[in-house]
Order: sequence, then C-alpha cells, then structure tokens
Amino acid sequence: MSDIGEVCEPARSRRSGGRSARVAMRAAPLAEDVRPIRGGMPGGRYKPLDDAGVAKIHASALEALEVIGLSNAPASGVEILTGAGAILGDDGRIRFPRALVEDMLAKAGRNITLHARDPKHDLHLSGSNVHFGTAGAAVHVVDLERNEYRDSTAQDLYDAARIVQNLDNVHFYQRTMVCRDVVDNKEMDLNTLYACLAGTSKHVGTSIFDPAHVADCFEMLHMVAGGEDKWRERPFVSNSNCFVVPPMKFAEESCKVMEDCIRRGMPMLLLSAGQAGATAPAPIALAIVQAVAECLAGVVYVNAIRPGAPAIFGTWPFVSDLRTGAMSGGSAEQALLTAGCAQMHRFYDLPGGAASGISDSKLPDMQAGWEQAITNSLAGLAGLNMCYEAVGMHASLLGFSLESLVLGDDILGQVLRLVRGIDVTEDSTSIEAMKEVCLGGPGHYLGSDQTLRLMQTEYVYPALGNRMSPKEWVEAGKPQLLDKAIARKNEILAKAGCMVDAEIDRAIRERFNIYFK
Repeated sequence: MSDIGEVCEPARSRRSGGRSARVAMRAAPLAEDVRPIRGGMPGGRYKPLDDAGVAKIHASALEALEVIGLSNAPASGVEILTGAGAILGDDGRIRFPRALVEDMLAKAGRNITLHARDPKHDLHLSGSNVHFGTAGAAVHVVDLERNEYRDSTAQDLYDAARIVQNLDNVHFYQRTMVCRDVVDNKEMDLNTLYACLAGTSKHVGTSIFDPAHVADCFEMLHMVAGGEDKWRERPFVSNSNCFVVPPMKFAEESCKVMEDCIRRGMPMLLLSAGQAGATAPAPIALAIVQAVAECLAGVVYVNAIRPGAPAIFGTWPFVSDLRTGAMSGGSAEQALLTAGCAQMHRFYDLPGGAASGISDSKLPDMQAGWEQAITNSLAGLAGLNMCYEAVGMHASLLGFSLESLVLGDDILGQVLRLVRGIDVTEDSTSIEAMKEVCLGGPGHYLGSDQTLRLMQTEYVYPALGNRMSPKEWVEAGKPQLLDKAIARKNEILAKAGCMVDAEIDRAIRERFNIYFK
C-alpha cells in the first residue's frame, strides 16, 4: 500500500474548498504489530451455510466414501489404504468406513506452519487465519504492453515471483504459469521449482509431473536449503497435488508423487478441483459434498503414510456457466462455493485452501475488478486459510497478467481491511474527540490528534488506485490505471534480484538446465 503515515505536509483538499489541509506520508514502514492489515488475520464472519447445512454436507461426504468410494488407486496406494482399514471392492473401488475416516481426522496435522525461507513470511495455518497468494497453470501471459496473449515462459514465472516478493498483500507464491518454452517434462518441473525459489523468499508451492522427477527436485531443494537436515527442519515448498481426478477417482501418477514427497518431508496441498455441472454435481451444496469426500480420502491417505503430516484440505470446486459448459471462476456461485468450503475446513479444524480471485475477463478491466473483489472478499470473510489464485489470473485460468498481479495487491489490501473488521474499544467509542470538535472546536476532525494517529492504523490506502478529483486528475496528465500498473511492474523488475545465494545459484545452473536469467 502507499506511503501514508507520520510526516505531514500542507495540500489542497476538495473537501475543505481549497483551504490548507494535511496529507500524511509515511517516512518509514510501520512496525508489523501496528500495520492496519497483514497476513494471518482471522476471518470467519461470513457463513453461507448454517450449522445444519454443514452437518448435512459432512454426513453426505461420509456416505459417499462408504458407498461409492474412489477408483484407480495405484498399487502402492491400495496397499497403504487397505493397510489402514479401507476396503477394496471387487469393482476395484476403495471404500472408506466412517470409523476409519474419523480415526484419521483425529490424527491429522492441525495448526501447521508453512515455512518460508525468510521466517518473517511464515504462514501459520490455524483457526480462520487468512492468507492470499497465487496459483494456477496458465498457458498464456496477458501482455499489456503488446496487448496480446502469448505463450508463458520460465522467465515469466521468475518475473512473477520477483513481483510477489515485493507485494505486501500477496503472502505466498504458488506456480502461476506453465513454462511452455521448456519442452522436456523433467526440465519443466525443475525450472518451475527454481523460478519460484529464485524469485521469492516467501513460501512456494509447486507441482511435480512425474514420480521419476521427485528425486532431482529434492536434490535442488537440499542445495537451496543447505542440506537435507535444513530442509526437513523448515520445509519451505509445498506440493500442489491433484491426487484425484473428479468425480471420485484417484490420479495414479500424482498419488505416487504424493507418497514420495510426504516421506521426504514436504507439506501437501490435497487438491480436488471438480467443475460443478461437468466433473462435479451442479448443485452448489453437492459440489461441496464431492470435494469434501475426495479430500477426506486424501486425509486418510496422507495420515496412513505419516500420521500428522502437514497437509492442506484443498477443496477447489469450480463453477461452469451452464449455458456453455465453460468455466466461470469469477462468478458469485464460485464465491459461494469457496466460502462454503472454508466453513467445512473450520468444521474439521483442518488447514484449508481453495480458489478465489479468478477472473473470466481477458484483461485487467472493470469485469476483472468486480470478479476478483467479490470472490476474494467472500473467501477472506469466510476465514479461508489459503486463498489460492487470488491475483493475476484471467480468462478462467488460461492467462496470467503481471500487471494484474500488481493491481491485485491493491484489491487484497481492501479485502484484508474487510477481514479485519471494526475495532470496538473504549477508546474508539469515546465521545471525547466529538466534544473537542463540536464544543468550541474547529467543527471538523481533519487535523485532530485522533485522526492523525488512526490514519496509520485504522485506514488502508491504495498504491495504484486513483482517488484524485477530476481537476487534480487533469492537472496530473489524466493518468490511466493500466499505465501505472505497467510502470510499477517494470520498476519492481528493474530492481528485483535473485533470492538464492550467488554461489548456490551457480551450482544449480551447472547441475540443471535452467532457462531463465
């Protein structure tokens, strides 16, 4: 957010008819304990489901696991799950007795920390603490300087990570784009991982395409961490794992990746991404039921391998526009799905994540603004621990915009202010300030000590959003929002460097074929 705070200068104000007013500019960043917004603030005020609805979804999910079960488990998964008490049917489906699910829920890891290489960026996933970040696998970059969609590259992925490193309200960086300039799948996994690590010291999420790629990815992780012991002490990367292919099927290769990563100490995002009306049921409630059932199967799987292993309950049901069957990630229904999933995470008291902030618009325009604002607001107010895909995503996950990433930081600042809510204290409801102003005072609060004190801690200001009067806007040369976003993007990239030590970076580039500079 913009520099607002301690040092005051005179300025014209349209609210004071051109009289001298005071505009504050912060001389230094605020201390973390007095910032008006920050990652990890508790949400949970918004609840689209009542208690009976939550209980019904839970009961239906357990019934689905007992009666329908999941198919296509790999042989290793069959052994793990049946060894824990799941039942392999003659039809090849694995079914989960209610008692087994309840036992594994009791063992599941709670109040976990997703570490970052810089501890100040650690994410504490407990209760309704809210964090916003990126995700997705866009195959295009929305290039606003050329006004075109083009194939995304490893350099784009690295650049997005460097921008995230410099945005206050984006708390983690999960892979945003596919490195389409990297043809070999193994090299793509390695470049995806390293582009994220080189660009930011915040927590990173990545995907691994093939079980055969896991060992080399962990070799790289151990190099960055300074050894396997250092990695296991503070694992700073999580695996975004689509362990299921909705409806109710395991994804065999992803399950094998998951098994290996869990044993190597990597936190897991158990990702169920059905699409309501297509690969998930059309009713919003039943789409949540399926996602919850699939993720409960994941909870059993993870804790049968390693009880208490850090895992995120990743119910990510998406929405279809039922007129066309196309995905509609920016819809009100998507916002409701995500908020409902957040309630289920709280019901189980498990760290949870879901999608928010996706836009169906092709550009960072008004449609993108309302879609990102509505879906992120509901996610935050519902107390979703990990709000994935919150910034930068366009064309229903097909395009990623670096400028939209910068603009999204402003949106998230306003959303986090909603999450914080209204502080009602003895001081904030005292009428002493009113008495001073109204009984013989100046008749306004513009220069009062209380106003100048609280403008640092009570109010959030946009970095790029324009609050000028029309006259001021003309005098400033009629600045356009997207032009400011392009300039801010370029300013960040001109200064941002590699977040990996130069010696380690050289060693990694000698060992692996890294595509970005």
